[in-house]
Amino acid sequence: MKHKSYMKEALALAEEALSKGEVPVGAIIVLNKKIIGRGFNQCITTNDPTAHAEVVALREAAEACGNYRLSQAKIYTTLEPCLMCMGALIHSRIEEVFFSTRDPKSGVLVSNDNFFKKMSFLNHSFEYKEGCLRESSSNLLKDFFLTKRV
Repeated sequence: MKHKSYMKEALALAEEALSKGEVPVGAIIVLNKKIIGRGFNQCITTNDPTAHAEVVALREAAEACGNYRLSQAKIYTTLEPCLMCMGALIHSRIEEVFFSTRDPKSGVLVSNDNFFKKMSFLNHSFEYKEGCLRESSSNLLKDFFLTKRV
């Protein structure tokens, strides 16, 4: 699969989150061209503030591998990671992050300073790319929050 195909999988999970009344964010973890973890936001339905799409996907991937270290895995997520998710991605030793759209309010990878430049003490960093299916992910989020404000 190519990056766009993986991001479409994450976007489908974001739509699942939306169908459950959650903020529509989805994520998948890929290792050796195989999806080993899937997640979508579940904070509201599970009463778990840590149940962000990335964390849910990391948990499933770690279980599938039998290891909390995912050093050769990649994550595809529909929204720029927040501070909590960045910590989880660093601790998991994820190799690369692909995200669709920036989060100017809570995103820390690029939107609110460059995370790795500010946190130079960290013992792990990863490559990242942004923008794949940006419009689709952004529109899904915008539409969700418009319905909440009405």
